[in-house]
Amino acid sequence: MSPTFTNRMTLNRGARQQGLSLIELMVALTIGSILMAGTVFVYVQSRNSYGVNETVARLQETARYALSVIEPDVRMASYWGLVNNPDLVTGYARPADPAAPLAAGAQGCGNNFAVNLYATIEGADDGYALPCAAGLNGAVIPTADTLTVRRASQVTAAAAAGRLQICSTMGDADLFSDGAFPCPAAPTGRINNLIVNTYYVSADSDERDGLPSLRRQALIAGPAFQDQEIIPGVEDLQIQFGIDPTGVGETATRYIDPDDVIPAEAQVVAVRIWILVRAENPEVGFTDNRVYNYGNVVDYTPADGFRRVLFSRTIQIRNSLG
Repeated sequence: MSPTFTNRMTLNRGARQQGLSLIELMVALTIGSILMAGTVFVYVQSRNSYGVNETVARLQETARYALSVIEPDVRMASYWGLVNNPDLVTGYARPADPAAPLAAGAQGCGNNFAVNLYATIEGADDGYALPCAAGLNGAVIPTADTLTVRRASQVTAAAAAGRLQICSTMGDADLFSDGAFPCPAAPTGRINNLIVNTYYVSADSDERDGLPSLRRQALIAGPAFQDQEIIPGVEDLQIQFGIDPTGVGETATRYIDPDDVIPAEAQVVAVRIWILVRAENPEVGFTDNRVYNYGNVVDYTPADGFRRVLFSRTIQIRNSLG
């Protein structure tokens, strides 16, 4: 083998054995660390953003569902089948009247509470004042309002004993519960179930204590009132009544709190509702410092780790007398 060939092989072997210098290695490690840190940061931010968006979407869904239950109830207030004037319904009674001949369960939420058709829609400001037990432990959110709606069911029903029902014609209606009332056959007459729902906010839910929930006292067969959970996560319910002072129109000219006195000649033609929904669990690193002003709530700052969403809706009552 010639010397020239040997030297060339030696040079090629030396070139193949060359590696990174210490400076090059440090530069590569630094660049790799920066890229890795950036990747981790983007991943963490994306995960946090996804979690926040998921929480907010769930809160919005809770509020929408709560309103989807309340809204049709309010919209149909003062609907009594073929009439929309409670004065045309025989058998209703006010709380101050002698007790109507009803089953004890129907009087459980107050004297004549179930058949007080004159108050088709009413409320209580900051509190739950019904004598029937509220919630799972009797604990309610003391600053939340209470809303009561009375109406007939939208779907006609067959006469059923133990159920408060209304037989209506085009001229009048009768309230009965014995299941044997001689109601004219359709289309002259029709039978609808009496619907009475009182919405309020409980401090606890069926899921666990400490998680507020929207609940209601509902008139059921018996007749009796049953406490029902609508959905957990609702922290507050505020309402205002839109009234027409003249009693002959269908447009609200002003809104009042539920405990305000409604003039005798006025009528409630709309209801404005606020629902504050709270996340089920606190969020690490988050503090709700937002200042909430709605209904008669002024400058409420939770200052805790729960995310919240506030929804508002104004509902027109279709069956206002006009």
